[in-house]
Amino acid sequence: MSGDSDCTRTSPSLGSPSDNEFLPDRPKYVCSLSPDLITKAREELQEKPEWRLRDVQALRDMVCKDYPSLGTCLDDAFLLRFLRARKFDYDRALQLLVNYHTCRRTWPEVFNNLKPSAIKPVLESGFVTVLPRLDPEGRHVVCIRPDRWTPSNYPITENIRAIYLTLEKLIQSEETQVNGIVILADYKGVSLSKASHFGPFVAKKVIGILQDGFPIRIKAVNIINEPRIFKGIFAIIKPFLKEKIANRFFLHGCDLNSLHQNIPPVILPEEYGGTSGKLDISAWNELLLASEEDFLHDFSQLVLPCDSSPHDMLVSGDADEKQCDDSLRGMKPQLYYCY
Repeated sequence: MSGDSDCTRTSPSLGSPSDNEFLPDRPKYVCSLSPDLITKAREELQEKPEWRLRDVQALRDMVCKDYPSLGTCLDDAFLLRFLRARKFDYDRALQLLVNYHTCRRTWPEVFNNLKPSAIKPVLESGFVTVLPRLDPEGRHVVCIRPDRWTPSNYPITENIRAIYLTLEKLIQSEETQVNGIVILADYKGVSLSKASHFGPFVAKKVIGILQDGFPIRIKAVNIINEPRIFKGIFAIIKPFLKEKIANRFFLHGCDLNSLHQNIPPVILPEEYGGTSGKLDISAWNELLLASEEDFLHDFSQLVLPCDSSPHDMLVSGDADEKQCDDSLRGMKPQLYYCY
């Protein structure tokens, strides 16, 4: 994710050779997708290889016209993530890009000093990791284990930072941009006191990021070992999930056979009835920590210009903010009831 973020240096879209002489130096995009994934992207994402760079330039022009102070990276590869996440709908891709930056700039507890070394305790706890093998659809499986978190050690925002950096690393892959990801969340041992840390403010922010503020396709969320309390949490959150996302949640309880219908045992660790050995978090931790310099370089380009404010940018769903707050405010009494 490198490149110039100054819109004033961007020339008109795909103009004459004389126009292109003034284009800023950006890394030339080279597609790394296999022929099969190119076909999949065409069928599922409306991505046409022959129009790809034209589409990227169209989005770049929209950013420079409508949000000249956004302070975003304008590289082909970076903008392509947002087009793929919104099936090459220019307007929706632009809104996603604006939301991406707004989320980052309105939650400093999560996004200030965001780098792998800063969340090393979370990684070492095993709260979040990525399974080493892909599922049959070519998707990475992100494994989240809330029971590994001790609230007295660090706040819940540290967990969110670790998940966010994990997603940022995964989305660098074009294969992930096309195939999406699968989430496996193990809620074994999650108590009422621990669940209470996931309050209205945090819930709204996380939902906003995952649904409308990050360019990744979440294809399935598998919940296992969930206590009764989780059903109360999910019942409250579900109205604020888009129907497509809500339908991708699968609650398996303690039924490993049910889980295996969604994620085959061959890629699962022994802890979840799989055949791929013990769950090893070291490989993913090492990969993420080794990416420190890349993250520092990439994030250094996402800087809010001094003459701009996060409130200058539109975030999808703000009109429903009060309704969301009012509804989520009743979470704690309902949690006690479910518990």
